[in-house]
Amino acid sequence: MSLETPLHRVQGLGSAHSGVRHFWRERVTAVALIPLSAWAVISVVLLLGKTEAEVSGFFQHPWNALLMGFFVIVTCVHMMLGLQVVIDDYVHHAGQRILLLLLNRAFTWLVGGLALVALLRLSVV
Repeated sequence: MSLETPLHRVQGLGSAHSGVRHFWRERVTAVALIPLSAWAVISVVLLLGKTEAEVSGFFQHPWNALLMGFFVIVTCVHMMLGLQVVIDDYVHHAGQRILLLLLNRAFTWLVGGLALVALLRLSVV
């Protein structure tokens, strides 16, 4: 006796085996964002009203630059995973879904890359 449904036997479709991994990546990035977001908010509040040189000096400290880099990377990954779920759930046309998933990845890489380059320029000056 097979556990496959008749529809599965006809279409040959099965699980992509990526749902659990995606679920855990979302949760791990969400948990990682809790302390990173707290640190980022506190840092921004402390840097309000500071000059560009003072902000650059803040990011020249290796721990501050490293934490901000982690914040940018984890935020971008979390954003990409969340938007992927929305696209998968609400876009029903296969062509549009593929295009939007590609644009989601491209946008994430662009935003993350530009943010890291800006951070690098601030921390090296």
